[in-house]
Amino acid sequence: MTKGTRLYGPDGRLLPEKELTQEVAAPTLTGIRSVWGYGSAADGLTPERLATILKNAAEGNAHDYLTLAEEMEEREPHYASVLGTRKRAVSGLEVTVEAASEDKKDVEIAAAVRELTRKPEFGEAVDDLLDGLGKGYSVVENMWQTGQAWTPGYEWRDPRFFVFDENDGKTLRLMDESHHNGLPLPPWKFIVHKPKLKSGLPIRGGLARLAAVSYMCKSYTLKDWMAFVDVFGMPLRVGRHKPGALEKDINTLIKAVANIGTDAAAVIPDNMRIEFIEAAKASGGDKLFIGLADWLDRQVSKAVLGQVASTEGTPGKLGNDDAQDDVRQDIKKADAKALGNTLTRDLVVPFVEINYGRQEKYPRILIPVPDPEDLKVLAECLDKLVPLGAKVPAKWARQKFSIPDAAENEEVLQVQGAAPALAENRTLSTAMNRDNANPDPGDELDELALKMAENWEPVMEPVTSPVLELAKRCGSYEEFLAGLPGLVGEMNPEELIQQLARATFTARGMGDATDG
Repeated sequence: MTKGTRLYGPDGRLLPEKELTQEVAAPTLTGIRSVWGYGSAADGLTPERLATILKNAAEGNAHDYLTLAEEMEEREPHYASVLGTRKRAVSGLEVTVEAASEDKKDVEIAAAVRELTRKPEFGEAVDDLLDGLGKGYSVVENMWQTGQAWTPGYEWRDPRFFVFDENDGKTLRLMDESHHNGLPLPPWKFIVHKPKLKSGLPIRGGLARLAAVSYMCKSYTLKDWMAFVDVFGMPLRVGRHKPGALEKDINTLIKAVANIGTDAAAVIPDNMRIEFIEAAKASGGDKLFIGLADWLDRQVSKAVLGQVASTEGTPGKLGNDDAQDDVRQDIKKADAKALGNTLTRDLVVPFVEINYGRQEKYPRILIPVPDPEDLKVLAECLDKLVPLGAKVPAKWARQKFSIPDAAENEEVLQVQGAAPALAENRTLSTAMNRDNANPDPGDELDELALKMAENWEPVMEPVTSPVLELAKRCGSYEEFLAGLPGLVGEMNPEELIQQLARATFTARGMGDATDG
């Protein structure tokens, strides 16, 4: 935006420059938006208290609910862990920018937006916006700065600084002392992320609401567990004295019994003794508490991650073998798409309009989620296809398996005892650079294998051609696999069978001659 340019907001109202640069939702020491927080909602949490907190939030008073959601992340390790995993599953992805079109102007605008996404503070803003997964919404204030272009700075704002419009329950407004329904948010000043985890009011969609009951029950479980350990976890200490013991000796014994648990030492008269009696064990009590705590953790994992495989695996493993990701793939994609839409609406559009004027179309921020590849299946397919003649670039295969190119004279993995031509195919099929030991020229069987390998391409062509043609026609790996069984009738293995038969007969004859 050049000096003197008249800037209009999305509502068509003339927008003074100072409205972009001044802080709107900053906390204060004495005002309604406090710097230091608002006490605790989790202390002494009971079912009745929790029900009231959730009911008030659903009716528009979300202050205590947001406080509880904050404390749940601070007090409950499992919830903090899985929620952090859900956030980082998206914040760790690479952000891309898609131009509105291939027009030179649109490409230039997209390049400017791309520069915004490469700044460290943008990544921090993404982390702050993902706080909305737990609470239902998150707000970052745009602190616009002037220079060669107008660029945003980012300040996270406490969600308790805002209220939902009492008329629709969805429009966020800024809390204000003189307006019980809050003030409308100035245009282009806020990035508001409201993940649509479920339909309905945004405040009812946060993961904290879903996990709150499990959090409360686990708090009770841990408290009772500690009481159980206090009663049944320590042996009973019994002091015994002989009849007629003096009062001072009895007092000495009482003091010794009381202090031995902490001092681990005591001095008593020779005619007295202290016995340790194992506490009676409540039937299955120790397993009851740990079982309940684990069950509650699993419910939270299902709610936040969409699965429990990555948090429950067998001992010695990082989850079950079929757990590809910590967060279920469809959930991760939905989170990434929602965040990309928010950033496009509340960051890209204002940035473009302020600096380039109103456009017919705008660039978009996308956060693509790559699909995990099953490298084991890929290796098995290569192992079968490459010997049939499929021309797989070795560089592509090494990239798939994250195998670097071998340096000159560097030691590499090898397949021993195979002909060089066959070893080259094995290199492609396994994406590993394996060299073969040179066969002994005097070995007639090795010479036979080399002779067979010299002419393998024309011999295999009638067998491999249908496979290659199928690969060209298919649009996906699954479609290719489905079409393989139907190729049997199209293959002509006659020449291959004849050569294999002759080679087998020759090799058998060599063996018989060797055996005498």
